[in-house]
Amino acid sequence: MEDQNKDNQLNIELNEETAEGIYSNLAIITHSNTEFVLDFIRVMPGIPKARVKSRIILTPEHAKRLVHALEDNISKFEAINGRIKTQEEPPGFPMNFGGPTAQA
Repeated sequence: MEDQNKDNQLNIELNEETAEGIYSNLAIITHSNTEFVLDFIRVMPGIPKARVKSRIILTPEHAKRLVHALEDNISKFEAINGRIKTQEEPPGFPMNFGGPTAQA
């Protein structure tokens, strides 16, 4: 049984640059019949232009798995730290720069 587990293991490498991460305070989610596209953006107050910092493209099945994984992790976080408070509209910057409407 132990040999079978070794065959099913996946080694994942994380280089220093990727490990630093990219801060994002806006996500725009679009989809077609074959894929979901998640664009992560950093919006700065007082700056009327924002760039996509990272784009992730997922199959519909993997997008659904991501949603379930996020729900599970948020539940675990809230069980330890208390409910995460959310606002309908984040204050301090406009959410629409003439492009698609954000969904997060």
